[in-house]
Amino acid sequence: MDATRAIELAEELGAACIAADGVPPFNDQALVELRRGERRAIGDATALAVVSDAEREVELAVHPEHRGRGLGTALAAALADELGAFEAWAHGDHPAARAIAHRLPAEPVRTLLQLRAPVPAAPASDGSAQADPQADPLPDGVRGYEPTDASALLSLNAAAFAAHPEQGRMTADDLAARMAEPWHDDANLLVLPGEAGIDGFTWIKPEGDVAELYVLGISPAAQGAGLGRRMLDATFVRMRALGANTAHLYVEGDNAPALALYRRAGFEQWAIDVRWRHAPFTQD
Repeated sequence: MDATRAIELAEELGAACIAADGVPPFNDQALVELRRGERRAIGDATALAVVSDAEREVELAVHPEHRGRGLGTALAAALADELGAFEAWAHGDHPAARAIAHRLPAEPVRTLLQLRAPVPAAPASDGSAQADPQADPLPDGVRGYEPTDASALLSLNAAAFAAHPEQGRMTADDLAARMAEPWHDDANLLVLPGEAGIDGFTWIKPEGDVAELYVLGISPAAQGAGLGRRMLDATFVRMRALGANTAHLYVEGDNAPALALYRRAGFEQWAIDVRWRHAPFTQD
């Protein structure tokens, strides 16, 4: 499939699925890599899969107007014939995705929780609600991103997410591609400089009344000093300035420290993404 057409189909199908399901069928990294030619698309406007041959990873979606006709099952079976073993995300844990997984068959190997919370009102010095969010100061030491921060940010990201299969492998090209997205603004990427670079950062993705906490990373060397809470407070400051009233984020289902931080801040489960594996991978 022509690369330009593949991107068009993924964006069009993605928009249709978001309107029907409330969640995107393809994650940002998959779309970034599709645009760079590092992934390919298989299918058409009714059912489409974005495939990473290097990672043997698949994200598959069926247009809401064409569901219930076996198109997803047929496409998944074709991928199984071609790739053998692969893993696939089911964003939102849609019942139809579970049905396809069971038919392959596939087993769940990872969960990604979607959490939401009201953006809290800004506290004033006297403890009352602060009326003007534009006058809401950032926590001590936190400032907006500057272009010279790129290298330190990537180093911190790699250390903070060393065990994370997607976020931990973000490269300079990935960072540049995400910063080129229409939703990005340097003012929405906040950093906490430290003695050896950057100790923490938070990246906000505005979506109208809802703002996504896109990434929050803390240096492993600085953990336990309350920096997670400080960066979360900075996140809320920026979300208030953007006029958002709801905060949204994704977190690994087994990340107990992060879940504890978010639960204390009032986040509750909103949806689940499930990663399925078709046939166990074997070592050569």
